[in-house]
Amino acid sequence: MEEEPITPNTGPTLDAEGRLTYIGEDGHRYLVLDKLELDRDAALRVADVLQAAGGLFDQIEALSQRWIDQVCAGALEREEVVALLLATLETVLADDISSGDEGTG
Repeated sequence: MEEEPITPNTGPTLDAEGRLTYIGEDGHRYLVLDKLELDRDAALRVADVLQAAGGLFDQIEALSQRWIDQVCAGALEREEVVALLLATLETVLADDISSGDEGTG
């Protein structure tokens, strides 16, 4: 049985062990990347970038929620709508990476 996706309540953070994590809507911490091989300076830069991007992450989350609410008003169940959103984002972002567009913006 496939697990239901957990919506993040926070943007991603880099912990002291170099793990990239977020807190889900259920209050649990979820691991995104197990261990980034970073020296102290690089880890601080990553943490700064993630913190600076927090507002943008909040906007993405709010827009995603608005989209989910609007589509749920139609014929689809919430779980189906969330799965559709995540699958679409995964496809779009994977296409960006495969075409060499990662890191632009």
